[in-house]
Amino acid sequence: MADPSSYRPEPGQIPDSPGVYKFRDEHRRVIYVGKAKSLRQRLASYFQDVAGLHPRTATMVTTAASVEWTVVSTEVEALQLEYSWIKEFDPRFNVKYRDDKSYPSLAVTLNEEYPRVQVMRGPKKKGVRYFGPYGHAWAIRETVDLMLRVFPVRTCSAGVFKRSAQIGRPCLLGYIGKCSAPCVGRVTPEEHRELAEDFCDFMAGRTGTYLSRLEKEMHAAAEEMEYEKAARLRDDIGALRRAMEKNAVVLADATDADLIAVAEDELEAAVQIFHVRGGRVRGQRGWVTDKVEAVDTAGLVEHALQQLYGEEKGEAVPKEVLVPALPEDTPVLSQWLADRRGSQVSLRIPQRGDKKALMETVHRNALQSLALHKTKRASDLTTRSRALEEIAEALDLDSAPLRIECFDISHLQGDDVVASMVVFEDGLARKSEYRRFQIKSFEGQDDVRSMHEVVSRRFRRYLQEKLKTGEWSPEDGEDAAGPVPEDDGKPKRFAYPPQLVVVDGGQPQVAAAKRALEELGIDDVAVCGLAKRLEEVWLPGEDDPVVLPRTSEGLYLLQRVRDEAHRFAIQYQRNKRGKRLKSGPLDEVPGLGESRKQALVKHFGSVKKLRQATIDQICEVPGIGRKTAETVVAALARAVPAGPAVNTATGEIIEDETPAPAGASSERGTEQ
Repeated sequence: MADPSSYRPEPGQIPDSPGVYKFRDEHRRVIYVGKAKSLRQRLASYFQDVAGLHPRTATMVTTAASVEWTVVSTEVEALQLEYSWIKEFDPRFNVKYRDDKSYPSLAVTLNEEYPRVQVMRGPKKKGVRYFGPYGHAWAIRETVDLMLRVFPVRTCSAGVFKRSAQIGRPCLLGYIGKCSAPCVGRVTPEEHRELAEDFCDFMAGRTGTYLSRLEKEMHAAAEEMEYEKAARLRDDIGALRRAMEKNAVVLADATDADLIAVAEDELEAAVQIFHVRGGRVRGQRGWVTDKVEAVDTAGLVEHALQQLYGEEKGEAVPKEVLVPALPEDTPVLSQWLADRRGSQVSLRIPQRGDKKALMETVHRNALQSLALHKTKRASDLTTRSRALEEIAEALDLDSAPLRIECFDISHLQGDDVVASMVVFEDGLARKSEYRRFQIKSFEGQDDVRSMHEVVSRRFRRYLQEKLKTGEWSPEDGEDAAGPVPEDDGKPKRFAYPPQLVVVDGGQPQVAAAKRALEELGIDDVAVCGLAKRLEEVWLPGEDDPVVLPRTSEGLYLLQRVRDEAHRFAIQYQRNKRGKRLKSGPLDEVPGLGESRKQALVKHFGSVKKLRQATIDQICEVPGIGRKTAETVVAALARAVPAGPAVNTATGEIIEDETPAPAGASSERGTEQ
């Protein structure tokens, strides 16, 4: 624990201007990012008596080992830079909202020649128009199904679209009138794009004008005695009204606004957002966060605004944002939102009327979300804590192993030998920390030797991180595990040591892992193995295993860790084997890309015929020079051709004259 006075900047060294500051720990990792109207005043507040600081702030400043800052010209620039650094460095002491689920949105791919309407999740893509998010994907599909009658926009995948274009026949939606069938040329690209844009306008809330136009067309058709057309328009109007009824009117003045409500206690906070477009609730989402920094409701609102609009531009930022409390820098945030939208944005607290009533509804949702989250977390946290305590007691550890790493070896009869490393923190899988290894030091099947290599490689990388901070220095002549890259404060691979290493196996694998740690001089990491046959836990140097009760939460957690490592290793091994089986002798030719491989196979018909060709004949293929042709001939000469195929029914030898598929070898057996 560092003393803040040890890294306090000298008086007068900090500028009295807007800027963004970063606190780093002893490993040079960024642990907190903040912005300030005056860097001098804000940073001075961190270096007062620690006893007078908020407990969370005191924890942060005593964890830090240095502070640095960047001066900017305006407070809006400071806000943007703070958001960018929080996204880049992922500091542990900053509030970070996490979605309680991945909400689906209705997306229109305006970046394609023939825009498509579909359900999308995940990060937003450029050139795609989004509506929502919605609570359920089925709600989107019901709405789209009603609207396709009026706006018959393409909804099919690229494969279905391409197939229909090839056979000259549309899919079922084209036959029943729910797609304009641009795949077979029933409408031009321009007409189809106009349909997609009308669809977007209607979803954006501009419904009144479109419905009025349809009603005028219906009456005009009736006057002209075109009763079939009038009936069709009447049904279209009914379909649109039913789609609109799915989103009840909540604000009578056709308001475009986002309403943000916060429910919080001392440790956690839940945020709920209602997206209102055209006076109707078009989407809802929620976040939950741990209050890892000293922050009030206004501060939580500021973080929520950054999270919500940091990647948005244009109409995705509404004209009005209603919040329960105004942040300290309200004018700066309003200007930042206006810059992102391209026009004025109102940031305020609703005082009366429908907007205040709706804000109360959003707040009730936030309270319910926080209560539900706490119920789930209390149950899960109790179980996980009990499991970790049982493991610590069974393995005689000093404390509960908050970070567990598990290693597993996978191969197929000694081929494609790979290994996996999975990480569990506080009893939960940390998939971003998973790693995969190829066994490099030898060939063949030797699980014990493979385990020794993998554990050694993982902890050499850990020693690299310690070497950079001066916590560890290699002995004279000892390998320092390669060059040390410059630290930029971002989270690193292999940067954090586990409290417990679990290996999939028994005594031999455990002994190999322990030996690897001892060779590197690491003596503060516990090792155990979990054998599949009887689910026994093996410790280094012990002749008898530790047997945990079958009902033990600790055993169940170890099984989950081991099974996850096994799954991850097998997945990697299968992918690697699949790539090897699809490869051929042409894959060994340096500089020969996929297009030229396809050109060679297409020109000669098969790899067998290519093998018989001369250098001059290969040079006749477009894009193949003499040097490349010589390399191809040499590679094919090195490859051992497979034995002839045999008809198992007659014993007849089959000559392989079948052309190979494009981009693949027609040879079999050892060349694959």
